[in-house]
Amino acid sequence: MMAEIIQENGQNTDIDQGRHVLDAEIQGLKALAQSLDDRFFQAIELISKIKNAGATGRLIIAGIGKSGHVARKLAATFSSTGTPSFFVHPGEASHGDLGMVMENDVVLMLSNSGENSELSDLIHYTRRFAIPMIAITGNETSTLARHADIVLLLPSMPEACPNGLAPTTSTTMMMALGDALAVVLLKRMGLTEEQFRVFHPGGKLGQKLLKISDIMHKFEDLPLLYENAKMSDAIILLSEKNLGAVLVVTEDYHLKGIITDGDLKRHMSPDLMEKSAVSVMNTNPQKIIQNALAVEAMNIMTKTPGKYITSLIVTDEEGKLSGMIRLQDCLQAGIV
Repeated sequence: MMAEIIQENGQNTDIDQGRHVLDAEIQGLKALAQSLDDRFFQAIELISKIKNAGATGRLIIAGIGKSGHVARKLAATFSSTGTPSFFVHPGEASHGDLGMVMENDVVLMLSNSGENSELSDLIHYTRRFAIPMIAITGNETSTLARHADIVLLLPSMPEACPNGLAPTTSTTMMMALGDALAVVLLKRMGLTEEQFRVFHPGGKLGQKLLKISDIMHKFEDLPLLYENAKMSDAIILLSEKNLGAVLVVTEDYHLKGIITDGDLKRHMSPDLMEKSAVSVMNTNPQKIIQNALAVEAMNIMTKTPGKYITSLIVTDEEGKLSGMIRLQDCLQAGIV
């Protein structure tokens, strides 16, 4: 019993300490939000200039230690949200990588203390060649802050580490501030979902932003059957196209209905082959517009109460038949 009490007390202590860490970092983020001023706007303006017509600049993000890890993450975030960016390691910069920094670039330097010796060569390089530099630091009087064109100052908040040493609250604020810059720039440039997907062709982001038109079977590939056809023709077409459905249309290609594998099973009889296609088809198939997201099609097919749907008719903005999308197509594209 005593061992269980000790274990329970230890568990509660660990949970309380975990909450203390999170609360310390939350307080840091609140203070950071309140501290934003005109310098944040100036930084947005400066980074925006590298996107101007004819500009070939990039956002170069640098940092050392834990700040370097944050800088790597922010470079990926900026790049994926439409601002060309990459990480430069300050130590490697001193051994040749300074050549990666060009005159049209903007440098974003991260250092809580602002006094890391590894930063000095990159700082001097930006000053020598008049390359704009933005500093994110917690020390307004540091070498980094004194040489920067714009200083984004982190509030003086205690680290969540009980010894006040391990970068915790400070790195959280750095990352959040970088995210704020990236998202404001994204909103300012009006990045569309389609443009965003270009930067995320793989992974969950790309999958969620796939449009139906990206993965549907287009009109010219559809198994089309005229309305005066018999089921013998429909079965042959089902086998030839192997899409699990046949679309019944008029001579000018207006959709009349759909015949699926399931319809064949429901109408199975000795005279099935002689029946007309229109007598078997579903005259009210589910439809979706081609510019909708593929995940919307997936939701219709898998989450419509009381219905098992494996195919959707795809139309253009005017309601004309333009394709078909199947549950299998969505699954193969990784949409879940």
